[in-house]
Amino acid sequence: MAHPKSRISKQRKRKRRTHLRAAVPQLSTCKTTGETHRYHRAYWVDGDMYYKGSVVIKGEEELDT
Repeated sequence: MAHPKSRISKQRKRKRRTHLRAAVPQLSTCKTTGETHRYHRAYWVDGDMYYKGSVVIKGEEELDT
């Protein structure tokens, strides 16, 4: 198996990779709520938190007393 002549440090590798990212964040529309949100992020709609179209955290219901 081939061995590199010298190991690339973590700092050098990370400096090179800092430029490899999307310029504008990708947006998606939820099929369940119709809300526009960023990919791979949870989002709030009407007090509930959704992720991949399903409720992750149920919001507090207001009590009328």
